[in-house]
Amino acid sequence: MRSEAPVWLRVAAGAGLLFLHLPIVLIFAYAFTTEERTYQWPPPGFTLRWFAVTWGRADVWEALSLSVRVAAVATGVALVLGTLCAAAMARARFFGREAISLMVILPIALPGIITGISLRSAFNMADIPFSFWTMVLGHATFCVVVVYNNALARFRRVSGSLVEASMDLGADGWQTFRHVILPNIATALLAGGMLAFALSFDEVIVTTFTAGQQATLPIWMLEELVRPRQRPVTNVVAMVVVIVTFLPILSAYYLTRGTDTVAGQGR
Repeated sequence: MRSEAPVWLRVAAGAGLLFLHLPIVLIFAYAFTTEERTYQWPPPGFTLRWFAVTWGRADVWEALSLSVRVAAVATGVALVLGTLCAAAMARARFFGREAISLMVILPIALPGIITGISLRSAFNMADIPFSFWTMVLGHATFCVVVVYNNALARFRRVSGSLVEASMDLGADGWQTFRHVILPNIATALLAGGMLAFALSFDEVIVTTFTAGQQATLPIWMLEELVRPRQRPVTNVVAMVVVIVTFLPILSAYYLTRGTDTVAGQGR
């Protein structure tokens, strides 16, 4: 039988949630303000004008398109590499296995600026010009970790006897993976892919060091904040970023709820 939480604990939880989410509420509120140059509180009026203005801005669509393409490709790379690494760690025993596992998850533990500087230095040494692909490589470094954590937890739950039984029945490696392993890890891969996409879509620091002159949506927002006109447009775009990142994270949570590992807990 569950006992009711003390009043002070409920008040503390509510205060914590308010502290975390009040800034997001303010972003949403300023997207509807009639004041375009300052963040006046309370907003002097209500308007939907800025949504139409944002819709007509070609630079917003270009930044959004670039963000989606980078996140999609980085997620695809992360799904392949993360799944292969997780399979090796879960199914094989070899010297240095724990050290390699640590190296795989290290990029997400390091500050983003360290990763960004390292990648920029490596690209400069190799005379690789900044492009779409340098951003993809930068984002893939931490997206792999998310997929790896989710896939590894699910691989460890797949009984080895299932794989052995499949082999005994004459299935080759590909058939065993497709009919036995993949159905058991599919939701973990989907959840990891959604989290990876959300992380890549709203990434700023690594992108700053690998994008060159290109601007993803978060970089575009950062540049627009220093401009004194049409500031609510930035808030409208921020609403889009919040929604695009929140929905995959929420979906990933529900996909892995009730399993031994909830998506994203390895971060």
